[in-house]
Amino acid sequence: RRCVALDPAFFDGWHALGLALLKSGETKEAIGCGLQAVTLQPNDLLAWTALSQMYVRDGNIPEAEAAKGNARILSLGGRVVRD
Repeated sequence: RRCVALDPAFFDGWHALGLALLKSGETKEAIGCGLQAVTLQPNDLLAWTALSQMYVRDGNIPEAEAAKGNARILSLGGRVVRD
């Protein structure tokens, strides 16, 4: 939490914090971190995959499917957001 407090644009910090929160069962907070990660790097396959898992754990299947769809696009070489 300290890393992202010091540097809110630190993608790796948001991604790692989200995964740690997911492991500890804090799914709502994990989702917030996951959303911040994909906002910072919208074309990151692992970030979308992790966000999908966060939504699954939260029971939000429509959002999980949407995040999974973005991960699928990226896995096929596509882009979610064009640079």
